[in-house]
Amino acid sequence: MAKVTIPAREQAQHYQISPEWVRISTAAAIELGLAPGRIHGCNCGCINLLQNYPEGCYANCTYCGLARERPGDPEANSFIRVAWPLYRTDLVAEKIAEKEASGGVGRVCIAQVQDHRAYDDLLDMTRRVHRAAPAVPISALVSTTTLTEARLPAIKEAGADIVGVGLDAASKDVFDRTRGKGAKGPHDWDQHFRIVRAARELFGPWKVNCHVIVGLGETDRELVDLFYLLHGEQIAAYLFSFNPEPGTAMQDVERVPIHRTRRIQLVKHLIEQKGLARDAIAFDAGGTIAHIDSPDAAAALETGVPFMTNGCPDRAGKLACNRPYGSYRPGEAFRDYPFVPSADDVATIRGETRLDEVHGCGG
Repeated sequence: MAKVTIPAREQAQHYQISPEWVRISTAAAIELGLAPGRIHGCNCGCINLLQNYPEGCYANCTYCGLARERPGDPEANSFIRVAWPLYRTDLVAEKIAEKEASGGVGRVCIAQVQDHRAYDDLLDMTRRVHRAAPAVPISALVSTTTLTEARLPAIKEAGADIVGVGLDAASKDVFDRTRGKGAKGPHDWDQHFRIVRAARELFGPWKVNCHVIVGLGETDRELVDLFYLLHGEQIAAYLFSFNPEPGTAMQDVERVPIHRTRRIQLVKHLIEQKGLARDAIAFDAGGTIAHIDSPDAAAALETGVPFMTNGCPDRAGKLACNRPYGSYRPGEAFRDYPFVPSADDVATIRGETRLDEVHGCGG
């Protein structure tokens, strides 16, 4: 990675950095009219923003396009395999206000990177968006390594009503290998949960969420255990699918088979929406789902809903953060659907899930 030698106090004159500048997802840039294009099958319900600094991110997660040791210049790095163009923060806030006035904005999400300026800049950027569009709900997708419990109230006071945490790994062991000491990164599993639980206490039930990725080397059992843990504490779990990014330490790791992703999505839905008992899920010796004992499984599959994107809600409680292209690229098969799957989509999902192999009632 290119190193920046310009003193921090002078960097704003040389780089387009936060809080004055912000990266915005391609889908959100299209939604706000800042970039040309059209999103297949849906709109972008959440305007996703990302902090920008000259050295990128100081963390070194093995799967992340922003990782410290990823080759190349930080400004050329992608995140979840798509470009995040830079715009002035005040321009983005203005466009959000215009969109809100003309038809509404479901939600704005402001994501931190790992940098010593990230906390203060998160507050600044949240205030800018909140001043421009005070009715638009804001999520703060935080890096817990920049936080203490005492810093959380200021995030709420700045205008955020939801806190998201990129936990990503389903277990401490996988976390340490991919994000912590094993990856030469600063993150710590226990610190993440301290902040998650403190945020849950402050923001309230279902106002805190953890991002979780299928495919970092975890077992199905570890994912299921995490779903039950978070659900029991009224913390939302938002599911992503690992998609290797070129240049990262995990660039050559294969994606998990689609049937595994579909079964995890279905089980998560049954736990959260149908109260599936823990002992209704059986695993083989390797921790892979072997049987699902649920009378609701087949019917839930037919709705297509378990396979939709998980994300923060809008002010009416409906899904806002549908993350078009968050787990796949344009033209690739959907790993999660940013819209309600059609009958044809459900037919595809039915074949991908292969429910009859793990469900006694058939698919």
